[in-house]
Amino acid sequence: MTTTASPRVLEHPARDRIRLEEVLHALADAVRLRIVRDMAREDTELSCSYFDLPVTKSTTTHHFRVLRESGVVRQVYRGTAKLNVLRREDLDALFPGLLDTVLAAATAQADREKAGEGGGATA
Repeated sequence: MTTTASPRVLEHPARDRIRLEEVLHALADAVRLRIVRDMAREDTELSCSYFDLPVTKSTTTHHFRVLRESGVVRQVYRGTAKLNVLRREDLDALFPGLLDTVLAAATAQADREKAGEGGGATA
């Protein structure tokens, strides 16, 4: 007996089901924050393979799942590629200014680290 292959559809929370604590948890991880920064900068759908992350493929999959399930990104299949897009409109409607503030803080931190100021504690 053969079965018809169904299109791969990924579960995403509806806008009204996105919770602040889950978004903050997703953004609290350095790898996931890097993904979100890249997505915000590019402002278009990006395949998972676009991201050059310092983790294994299975760990990358985990990070994207956390971002999707928290409502930070939307993932869709186009052929064999899984494309990702930031749910900026939903996040801005629910938590005005949050994403821009987090992204600005992450950029400032990255700039400090590049300049050599972000490494250690001060006395």
